[in-house]
Amino acid sequence: MKALVDYDRLLDTLDIEATVLAETVDDARPELRVPHAPGLTVGETARHVGSVYRMTLEWIRTGDSPASWQREPGPLQSLRDFVTSGARALVDELARHDPAEPCSTWWAADSTYGFWRRRVAHETAIHRGDVQEAVGQPVADVDDDIAVDGVDEILTLWLGHRLTVQGVVGARDGSVAVTTGDNAWLVRITTGGIAAWRVPLTELDRADAVVHGLPPKVYRWLWGRLPEGAVRKERSPEAINQMWALLRMATR
Repeated sequence: MKALVDYDRLLDTLDIEATVLAETVDDARPELRVPHAPGLTVGETARHVGSVYRMTLEWIRTGDSPASWQREPGPLQSLRDFVTSGARALVDELARHDPAEPCSTWWAADSTYGFWRRRVAHETAIHRGDVQEAVGQPVADVDDDIAVDGVDEILTLWLGHRLTVQGVVGARDGSVAVTTGDNAWLVRITTGGIAAWRVPLTELDRADAVVHGLPPKVYRWLWGRLPEGAVRKERSPEAINQMWALLRMATR
């Protein structure tokens, strides 16, 4: 499933977001809690992101899901360096490969190096916002094109694919259209399965409910990082609430 933004943009986003995250972590108390991610702290966020970089690099190099990798900073290694060094090694490795080149991933619809550019860029952007919010800084919005691609990723990969692999289905039948700018997706949830795909704006009438807003707002709201009022909702609250609950299950 091809990204909606250039893959070099995604690699640059990964690099920049990792730098901002590391710098923010360096000036913060590790025990500070992330407001919209219950149970997560600044220190845990930095360790998680640095671990993801190393897990991804090991997966790319071995061609399979790794059994072990460095998950914690080494002796005398700061959280900032743990994030920065992991990001640098991963960005350098990804830059050596064409995004279309085949590579082992956890999504059959995209077994390319481009998958990892996209996946880790969004992982980093969301957690960069977490640490900025935790330390009381304004959370900088990603650019609209990156946000739109992130909306596509969370709906098609996390909600539509990950829950299907886990055998999760809906408690009732319902559909939600998610729109931002000139882009739209239809999420269909049934007692038999879950699917999400891109649709023309003309197909919004097919949905039981609609969620819409500015790209960065919809992006962060879908990841559970913004309150209910950050987006506009129409029609069936039940359909939207079910999608919301399933998103939290998909992304935990």
